[in-house]
Amino acid sequence: MADSPVALVTGASRGIGAATARELARRGYRVAIVARTAEALSAVGAGIEEAGGEALVLPGDLADLEFAESTVRRTRDRWRRLDLLVNNAAWRELVTMRRITLESWERTLRVSLTAPAFLSRWAAEIMEPLGGGVIINVSSVVAERVTGVGPAYIAAKGALNSLTYELAALYGPVGIRVVAVNPGAIDTAGAGDYTDGEGESITTELRRQSEDHIPVGRWGTADDVARTIAMLAGDDARYLTGTTIVVDGGWQHSLLSGSLRKKMFPGEY
Repeated sequence: MADSPVALVTGASRGIGAATARELARRGYRVAIVARTAEALSAVGAGIEEAGGEALVLPGDLADLEFAESTVRRTRDRWRRLDLLVNNAAWRELVTMRRITLESWERTLRVSLTAPAFLSRWAAEIMEPLGGGVIINVSSVVAERVTGVGPAYIAAKGALNSLTYELAALYGPVGIRVVAVNPGAIDTAGAGDYTDGEGESITTELRRQSEDHIPVGRWGTADDVARTIAMLAGDDARYLTGTTIVVDGGWQHSLLSGSLRKKMFPGEY
């Protein structure tokens, strides 16, 4: 295990981050995992170790950049290397620009953009002397396909895509690849907080409407995204850098709903 690659995954207590940590561990990575929710994060780490892997559990808030820097340092101190950084952690509030507070705006950008930027810098300082590494930024299709109800989050994800291109240009010459993954509608706990003006859940309605536009006919799973991240981290993707990979079941480029296409061409859809 001493020569096994090392990954640092943020936002790893649930959803895409937890699935990614487990998938990387299954593929032989030693995994440092970061999230605010210590109990849930510890459960993910315990599961990895019960399956025969190695996990370093690092609970804390990435809005605190001193803590963020410590996660990279503690990962290096534990395993003397860092091969992969997965910037998955994010924070957002469902609110329009008419009502968002400055506090909400700044926390969203701090966690979803500033922390990934500086985590990438600190990780690259370890990767470069080792001859290279991979940084994967988990962005979102909302960087291109807006909702109207998340101005800070959408701004952060658009900027995270652009940051990916910038970091790929900077670090490519020293062997560090930087790629963004843009998930679409993914079935995680974070996708279940949509409500109407009365506070009643409209997640089921949202899901039904979006699935009608997704060519494969379903929301994705956290494992769908995790496997894409693991693939991009490997040598099979060694010429991929400075780009975004959309993982959305074809949703982004699908204009007509499935039900409308069926009406237009019965028997063909």
